[in-house]
Amino acid sequence: MNNKNALLSAAVEIEIPFHDCDSMNIVWHGNYARYLEVARCELLRKFDYDYLQMVESGYSWPIVDMRIKYIDSAVFTQTIRVEAYLKEYETRLKIDYIIFDAKTNKRLTKAYTVQVAVDPVSKEMQYVSPQILLDKLKGVVE
Repeated sequence: MNNKNALLSAAVEIEIPFHDCDSMNIVWHGNYARYLEVARCELLRKFDYDYLQMVESGYSWPIVDMRIKYIDSAVFTQTIRVEAYLKEYETRLKIDYIIFDAKTNKRLTKAYTVQVAVDPVSKEMQYVSPQILLDKLKGVVE
């Protein structure tokens, strides 16, 4: 997982709030999925296909696979930078992520998510990305 061969990227900074932490002021592991979501939305907005546009286009895009590798802990009041990298889009959306300490650039976490297009009426997974996604990315990633 890295930014090599990324087709498009986005980054966001997040200050860790108290309610995301456990009694030791360390971010509870389940909250990292939310941080990935914030960066993913920023990346999707770069080609005008955020979740509202996905629904309007007639598809849902559930996460079907997610992997997170925790390297070091994020803590209360720390500012993190979450970078998202679009790696695949022809048959699925595969996005890699790296979370850094915003001040030191120390790598804290790496992850990826995979989303597939699903017809919300038939509930059938699409085995190729719908034309609307290809159209949105045309000229952005080429």
